Amino acid sequence: MLHIEANGIRLHYRIDGPEDGRPLLLSNSLASNLHMWDPQITDLTSAGFRVIRYDSRGHGQSDAPGGAYSIEMLADDAVALLDGIGIDTADYCGLSKGGMVGQMLGVRHRNRVKKLILADTSAHMPTKEMWDGRVRTVEKGGMAAVVDATIERWFTPASQLRLKQDIDTVREMIFGTPPQGFIGCCRAIQAMDQRETIGGIDTPTLVIVGADDPATTPEHARVIHGLIKRSLFVEIPEAAHFSNYEQPAAFTKEMLKFLNT
Repeated sequence: MLHIEANGIRLHYRIDGPEDGRPLLLSNSLASNLHMWDPQITDLTSAGFRVIRYDSRGHGQSDAPGGAYSIEMLADDAVALLDGIGIDTADYCGLSKGGMVGQMLGVRHRNRVKKLILADTSAHMPTKEMWDGRVRTVEKGGMAAVVDATIERWFTPASQLRLKQDIDTVREMIFGTPPQGFIGCCRAIQAMDQRETIGGIDTPTLVIVGADDPATTPEHARVIHGLIKRSLFVEIPEAAHFSNYEQPAAFTKEMLKFLNT
């Protein structure tokens, strides 16, 4: 297990693949951790990528300070991690909250990102009242109070039957998320509106979404695609919000096709 002091906190991270490989930074969703990318690692490292993944602030084995976070803060965390391990530029893939961080990187730290993959994400997540309700639920009942609803959003009904063992692993990620970290990131998402800024992203970008994503829907993805001029758009069939985990072969194929073009 590797930890580094970055942007005032301790981040947990892992590196796989050849030391001289092309750097690729992966960023996790709300309520998961770096292991959400396990289905991609073998294919990515075999393709020559040096894969850096980390537990976002408030998640996994990284620090989870109290209080509200911001998407700017989370983007600065990612850059501080790259600085700490001596990487000037990297490709980037983030899903859900990780995709929100990716949009901010494309605006705030554009010189650090070569190619950008924004998966199952949004530039704006109404309503504020929904996030207040989710925060109150976790304050009262901990992560156990949101795990079932989260699984319903993340996987299609068919996959909930097909992938029972894998979904048990994902449940453990959700249960293992510190409540204060989950709440801090909820507040970051609640306050976020990047619709007026991401039009300035000039990094080659892939916008990818599960066709059945009920959380950050294909419509959300199309908004991002419409605003980022140099972007491509792909839907993954038979996938909900956790599309990389639900349909890993299709997701990784699209990743590699984009990264290697």
